[in-house]
Amino acid sequence: MKKWRGQLKQWVVNYFNLPEDVLLDLPRITTIGQIHAYIENHHGLVTFSENEILLRMKQGYVRVIGDNFVLKTMLQEEIIVEGKIREVQYLEDS
Repeated sequence: MKKWRGQLKQWVVNYFNLPEDVLLDLPRITTIGQIHAYIENHHGLVTFSENEILLRMKQGYVRVIGDNFVLKTMLQEEIIVEGKIREVQYLEDS
């Protein structure tokens, strides 16, 4: 049933030319150089430190690794982080 529902959502996205991140609840990550990250469609902050941010997504996690992170804005589904970004990782559920 879940597979069929996923295929239907994908068909709707393709047929109506809709943005995939909105309908499929995918994360959207926008970076400006290495100094700024804007992350949308997260499902909660798991870990925040000066060197790492771990966010829960619908399927898995997104980890941002770097230095001197400052949390500028955090809303229900959006987060803005500044600092030196070195790496962005997508992690699957274990």
